[in-house]
Amino acid sequence: MLLEHRTAIVHGGAGAIGSAVARAYAREGAEVHLTGRTEAALDEVARRIHRDGGRAHVAPLDVLDQTAVERHATAVAHAAGGIDICFNATSNDDVQGTPLLDMQLDDFMRPVTKSVTAHFVIATAAARHMAPRGTGVILAMAGGREAIPRLGGSHVAWAALAGACRQLASELGPHGIRVAWLLSPGSPGSDEVEALHARVAHGEQEQPEADTDGRLLHRRPSYEDVANIAVFAASDWARTMTATEINFTAGAVID
Repeated sequence: MLLEHRTAIVHGGAGAIGSAVARAYAREGAEVHLTGRTEAALDEVARRIHRDGGRAHVAPLDVLDQTAVERHATAVAHAAGGIDICFNATSNDDVQGTPLLDMQLDDFMRPVTKSVTAHFVIATAAARHMAPRGTGVILAMAGGREAIPRLGGSHVAWAALAGACRQLASELGPHGIRVAWLLSPGSPGSDEVEALHARVAHGEQEQPEADTDGRLLHRRPSYEDVANIAVFAASDWARTMTATEINFTAGAVID
């Protein structure tokens, strides 16, 4: 297992991406600590992990409350002997669909402020426990290199988050801590979309003439794809990767 004997905190662990990543981390041997705003939703993810033979713990948490986040990180580090992985899958409460010319400043800035604040709080809380051990991985969903209209402050938030990751990587690298971010082409595909791609791949159905959002590949990454990439990024297979973006946009963003 790629993450055996590792301790991981997944913030936003009840969401679609966070829960997929948490289950994958547990599958690969990590002990997972889930945080989020709704305890019942976190409990359901933990039950699925336990059912599959994994280890998971739940803690309702406001990631904008620095004192609470640091207290949680300290409790995890003391109980587990350290923190190896910190994954940020928190939402940014954005407003989409409104042209910038019609958008209120507060609606534009809310996702930017929340994303950067939450990641600073999350990352520094974990890093304080990683640094003395000389190892650790901090990951986030970020990017924002596309040019897509009517997304409000979302792309600005993701770009700012990528910048924050670069800065963290530059200062935490000497402590042996890696920082990277995952770039996805919007929301990963649903089960229905993935089933359609499978039928097309097996010649059972023609590819629909649908907008691929500029992707070079017809398929959109699934939540399982996100989780598998998050496992790779957190593992020793990626031990020389830091201050970098992991692009799995199916060609929507060209490097």
